[in-house]
Amino acid sequence: MLYYLHLLTDWFSPLRMFKYITFRALMGAATAFLVSVILGPPLIRYLRQIKMNQQLRDSGGLPSALELDRQLKGTTPTMGGLLIVLAVLVSCALWAVPTNGYILLALGTMCYMGLIGLRDDYLKFTRKNARGLAPRHKLLAQLAWVPVVYLALWLWPDSRLHLQQLSVPFLKEPLIADMGVGCTLIFLALVLVGCTNAVNLTDGLDGLAIGCTGSVALSYLFFAYVTGHLVFAKYLQVPFVAGVGELAVFCGILLGAALGFLWYNCHPAHLFMGDTGSFALGGAIAAVAICVKQEITLVLIGGVFVMEAMSVILQVGYFRLTGGRRLFRCTPIHHHFEMLAKEHAQQEGRNVKVIETMVTVRFWILSIIFALLGVATLKIR
Repeated sequence: MLYYLHLLTDWFSPLRMFKYITFRALMGAATAFLVSVILGPPLIRYLRQIKMNQQLRDSGGLPSALELDRQLKGTTPTMGGLLIVLAVLVSCALWAVPTNGYILLALGTMCYMGLIGLRDDYLKFTRKNARGLAPRHKLLAQLAWVPVVYLALWLWPDSRLHLQQLSVPFLKEPLIADMGVGCTLIFLALVLVGCTNAVNLTDGLDGLAIGCTGSVALSYLFFAYVTGHLVFAKYLQVPFVAGVGELAVFCGILLGAALGFLWYNCHPAHLFMGDTGSFALGGAIAAVAICVKQEITLVLIGGVFVMEAMSVILQVGYFRLTGGRRLFRCTPIHHHFEMLAKEHAQQEGRNVKVIETMVTVRFWILSIIFALLGVATLKIR
């Protein structure tokens, strides 16, 4: 909405700033942060009033230090993803170009996946247990959005040219020039569903998922800006997609919302995002990666998310192949490191309360490194 103020430049020249993507990305990030910080307390109070607390799964015999922390988390309100989605929607309405198709697709994907997560959180709340939507129902609901993404990108001439291409890091030209409709739909499904559920699996420690989301969003801000800029895209030899640069504003807003939510989600958390937030964030990241044709790069940029998802896959596969043996102490893998660190701390008589923060910060560091490596692929082609 504020974008159109640049039309009044002849009357007041500084208003030309509202035309620039970089300015609106920064201001959108600031707005999203402020919206999150301001609306956080009333939302937390409301969720506490209706007792929308985190529903816990069976502990499975966790060590005493982990079990105590786990019980304390059961009193923390969840469904805080509503705060993230609201902050993004308000900020996009103010700072993004409202008619840009890529913005609408990213917002639509975020809201749709968030609604699936909202339904899951609501069922957990009403049933008073950790079983929400059946896994197959969640998967089918997520897959139902894939044709929508494909059709939207196919209808826009600028994106149709690259839709069925498979671009990979380090190569100047697409690895596959035309994957065909069927393979493209399968590929989009893997990216969208995989990213959504990987972020969901990462959401297990205070501040972990939202902190990693921030570094991923910042990386894709650069990719979106470059991909939508003809000169930079040509120089860096990446696919140029007209109009996709506006997603840099969306990524900036996503970063601001992440920082604002982290204000209340850092250890000890006053609010959990729930599936509402993790599904919405995963869907938003996947949508941006698809639009800027950097889907494979997401494996590197979202390295922490990939680690978390792969640890679960490997654990389940190893458990079945060996008849009950475990590859890790606990999955997702952040719990493996948390358990080991807390057991060592107990043996050495150190304070175990800081272990969760230590593990989270170390995963943040890994996420930042992965994000920097991903951005570095822009120059290595």
